Amino acid sequence: MDAQELQKLKNKYDIIGNDPALNRALEMAVAVAPTDLTVLVSGESGVGKDNIPRIIHQNSRRKNSKYFAVNCGAIPEGTIDSELFGHVKGSFTGAIDDRKGYFEVADGGTLFLDEVGELPLPSQAKLLRVLQSGEFIRVGDSKVSKTDVRVIAATNVDLLYAVSKGKFREDLYYRLNAIQIMMPSLRERKSDIYLLFRKFTSDFSEKYGMNKVTLTHDAIELLTKYRWPGNVRQLKNITETVSALEGQRLSPVSGKCEVNADTLSTYLPQDNVNAVPVKYQDNSDNISQDEKQEIYKALYSLNAEVNNLKKIIASGSFHADSSSTPSSVHARTLPPAGQEDGYVSRPDSNWGKETDVDIQEEYTGNSNVRDIDPEGENYSLHKVNEELIRKALERHNGNRKKAAEELGISERTLYRKIPPEFRNQRKSDD
Repeated sequence: MDAQELQKLKNKYDIIGNDPALNRALEMAVAVAPTDLTVLVSGESGVGKDNIPRIIHQNSRRKNSKYFAVNCGAIPEGTIDSELFGHVKGSFTGAIDDRKGYFEVADGGTLFLDEVGELPLPSQAKLLRVLQSGEFIRVGDSKVSKTDVRVIAATNVDLLYAVSKGKFREDLYYRLNAIQIMMPSLRERKSDIYLLFRKFTSDFSEKYGMNKVTLTHDAIELLTKYRWPGNVRQLKNITETVSALEGQRLSPVSGKCEVNADTLSTYLPQDNVNAVPVKYQDNSDNISQDEKQEIYKALYSLNAEVNNLKKIIASGSFHADSSSTPSSVHARTLPPAGQEDGYVSRPDSNWGKETDVDIQEEYTGNSNVRDIDPEGENYSLHKVNEELIRKALERHNGNRKKAAEELGISERTLYRKIPPEFRNQRKSDD
């Protein structure tokens, strides 16, 4: 495309800017339009990716057919298949009649799937089938239907990363990525930022009959250096806010509505360096934050239990009879054989059966769970129980029967949990 044709295209779709990366994206859209190749439009949120599919459709042989834009991230997961492929009457609650999906309605035309990375995996498999063969099945139907639709997809996430995490099908990614058009972010188009500002403030002043806002040199420099995380959409919102609030304040020197850098800076969101960063939450392990917090509380409580047991053992004041048993010590049912580590049991008041001692303290919530050092403490109840058995055997010179009586467990259980150094000693019942 020559410069004149490119400018006509920009005027038609109200696109502002002369950045080479932007021009390249527009030229690619026009070049692939006559074909039926699937196009994947990539770029950050707010860069104007929705312009590309409209340009492709209007310059293709399908321009007289229907064009639909579907935001995949805005449709609930339970209804996405019905929206895309349709359903038959009675296929689910609320399906009171047959309904055509977008692929059927857009037959012969173009379908733009925005935020395609938000599609659930089952829907991705159905989309892949449509792209490969043009075949689909309505929800609740057994008949295969056919469609002839040009698909253009867009995403603001890294689909290759999603593929590596199992969130997106690899075969679908390569099927969608026949042609990739990358839309540059606004911070990569620094020379276009002030052009866009002038366009937005001009449109606003014309729409509402207000004075057109202009910027001083220092304000233009500030506007250009700002990182614009929300891209063109954010710039438009801020421009309209500045125009609305500053549009009636005329400079006594120039007689114009000028905004300097100090005034403009009050409208630009500042990065809060003191804010706690929000960590990306990967839900692939299906553990919620509340569940993780409960785990931290349990670790803290277990840490306290182990420390108390160490104090009891070190003091040598532990006795099995209920009269001398500390109030914080109570019976705990034994885990099945071979499942001692990580076994969670219920409190049991029947001291003398096959039980272990357990220390239970309530987590008050006043301590900081982050102070727990998992590497500095032994959180295995199995190890604690083994230490209690060792101490009891030492006190009774290896007499297993007396040691079992003191611990309130059966001799069979004691033998099963006995420390290695006592296994080869001759059993003494004296």
